[in-house]
Amino acid sequence: MISIVIPVYNEKENLLPLYEELYDIINHTNEEYEIIFVDDGSTDDSYKILKKLSESNSKIRVIKLRRNYGQTAALQAGFSYARGEIIISMDSDLQNDPKDIPNLLEKIKTDWDVVCGWRKNRHDSFTKRIISKFSNWLVRKMTGLKIHDMGCTLRAYKRETVQNIELYGELHRYILVLISWRGFKITEIQVNHRKREHGRTKYGLSRIITGFLDLLLMKFLLSYFSRPMLMFGLFGMSSMLLGVIIGTYLVVQKYFYGISIGDKPLLLLAALLIIFGVQFICTGLIADMIKRTQYQVKQIYEIEETI
Repeated sequence: MISIVIPVYNEKENLLPLYEELYDIINHTNEEYEIIFVDDGSTDDSYKILKKLSESNSKIRVIKLRRNYGQTAALQAGFSYARGEIIISMDSDLQNDPKDIPNLLEKIKTDWDVVCGWRKNRHDSFTKRIISKFSNWLVRKMTGLKIHDMGCTLRAYKRETVQNIELYGELHRYILVLISWRGFKITEIQVNHRKREHGRTKYGLSRIITGFLDLLLMKFLLSYFSRPMLMFGLFGMSSMLLGVIIGTYLVVQKYFYGISIGDKPLLLLAALLIIFGVQFICTGLIADMIKRTQYQVKQIYEIEETI
């Protein structure tokens, strides 16, 4: 079975055309399927339209979140409820072309775990394209994952790649990084990208800032999550070493040259550096213990209704 997961937020004009396109394409694949729409707290008539669609087609499932939690939570909810062995994610704004789905399915049935869409010829504003190119270049440099388009939602996943994966914040942008980190094989194919005809884009300056902060988090996870003691230990040992060097200098000043050190700020600095070093090392030990017990931070979202 194929599960198609589609986050929805205020896309009432696009839902019926999207469903009609999907229906024609999927029925020609001769695959068992389900379409999961996740209404992410829409304030327009999106949920009413989805409810009518589900009543007309038993293969449509609708998940309604209690409020707008963001695309990450919507995808997490859809992945959790999906029953297919292959899960396809896509946007609801009609910019992803359903005609690319058969190509994704054909590719993922070979030797790949995830097949990503690459919007080589994008129909977005010049500013958005430039920012996207820079962001993708930065992600490739920082993570080593050689994918051209990290932001394309149109992808095909084998079920095991997104099972038990923990998404929170805005980490849907870097889900490929998390999957690659777990050892799955990822490739990409060129897909058609269409101009938005209805509704407004949800892309803004705040997403650029949060995206960069999430990238820093990804870099930390890749470098230190499996060995947190390394990072905290390096900071701790460096701080303690500097404190000991300053303390040794002060001791030499006092006992060899008879200089009073009780009123010197360096004495306080040396003590603070040593204390900070001990705290960093203790933090590293605690983080390592947490990792060993497989403590995980989970995305929290509330589902109001499922159909």
